[in-house]
Amino acid sequence: MTAPEASGPAGAPAVGAEVEAEIGRWRQYILARGSVSAEDADELEDHLRGHVDGLMDAGLADDEALLVAVKRMGSQAEVAHEFARQHSRRLWRDLVLDGGTPRSRDGILGMLAFGAAAGLAAKVMWLLAANREHVQDAAPVGIPLVLGVLATFLWWRRRASSRVVLAIGGTAVGLAALGLAYPFDARADTAILFAIHAAIAMWLAVGVGYAGGHWRSRAARMDFIRFTGEWAIYMFLIATAGGALMGVSMAVFQGLGIDIADALFLWVLPLGLGGATVVAAWLVESKQEVLETIAPVLTRIFTPIATIAVLAMLAGALVSGGFEDSRESLIAVDLLLVVVLGLVLYSLTAQSPASPVGWADRMQLALVVAALLLDLAALVAMAGRVAEFGFTPNRLVTLGVNAVLVANLGVTAWLYIRRVARRGDLAPLLRWQTGYIPVYGVWALAVCVVVPPLFAFA
Repeated sequence: MTAPEASGPAGAPAVGAEVEAEIGRWRQYILARGSVSAEDADELEDHLRGHVDGLMDAGLADDEALLVAVKRMGSQAEVAHEFARQHSRRLWRDLVLDGGTPRSRDGILGMLAFGAAAGLAAKVMWLLAANREHVQDAAPVGIPLVLGVLATFLWWRRRASSRVVLAIGGTAVGLAALGLAYPFDARADTAILFAIHAAIAMWLAVGVGYAGGHWRSRAARMDFIRFTGEWAIYMFLIATAGGALMGVSMAVFQGLGIDIADALFLWVLPLGLGGATVVAAWLVESKQEVLETIAPVLTRIFTPIATIAVLAMLAGALVSGGFEDSRESLIAVDLLLVVVLGLVLYSLTAQSPASPVGWADRMQLALVVAALLLDLAALVAMAGRVAEFGFTPNRLVTLGVNAVLVANLGVTAWLYIRRVARRGDLAPLLRWQTGYIPVYGVWALAVCVVVPPLFAFA
């Protein structure tokens, strides 16, 4: 006979019997250590259940939510950390691989179906590129279609309302229609800018699909930021392995006197790239706890490296007199600032809001302050180039991007200073970063709609 599902507080999602049993095992472990009273164990269990409820509201299954919640609780109490360290592998095996309710194959079949659809969408971009002079003329159409399929896959996984998929589809179709309708000139800068910012706007549509209708929730947005980092890791791994496999295949067939270059580049590459977007998302969803432990490791490794790189750029700008004479340096600065912002966001996903101030926070503060100074120097240089040479599509967009980043980094630096000085929690930083996400979407859509006609699609 199946055990009844446990019910939490009124309005909270119910967890299954297997998950309820794991929560009981977690509590027993806490009490068995002897250093935690029954009252403290009650409080810790309330926190754990609160994390589980919030993650389930964001769209995770109860077992997936427990895996993430146990990991998060490990940063709030030493005894909970010890439990997470010793039991995460067993929890993963029992709840996801071996134990619990048997998983339906619909998830894998759905992933394959959506992956095929995303691959075909990428192939459409290849076909459009073949019929036009340059690939950037096809990217404004293909990118919204591929990411639209990915967003729809996540909506399907969440079983969200039809309004969500209508919003996703409307954004994808609208951007693709603009990409087709705009008469971009050959090698047009505006076409490249459109493609980049259409990808940004569509990625936020992916976030809407990931949140499953709870996009206004700060927790859902923060989970999407974590998803973005983990998805990028998987995409890099898939792309690296796929590129190596294509290279080896081409070498083998060339040795046999068979030319497969056209088949690889016209079919395997677009279908593989498009399909990989869905496969990577499915892997993140299916193996969430595995990569949950990677976020703090990556941020601790790359934050000092990024800080050194930013400080080196600042020193170079002071010695050479600034960035005004180097367009390539300004582009590199913007790329680095985007990476810095990504590190800051990803580091926040690895910390509990109530986590104490540590050396990692001080490193983050140093990185943000250095990035803010570098961004201000780049903004001044770009304003100088505009004053001397006038506006072009690239100069206008770069100026706007730097302004958007300066606003974010300035407030972020102030909030980190307050946290370190007053030993406060992370809640203000989390509110600021999750609340700022729509700004990127508004800016991206403005570039897509306004900039190409403003500069006659040149």
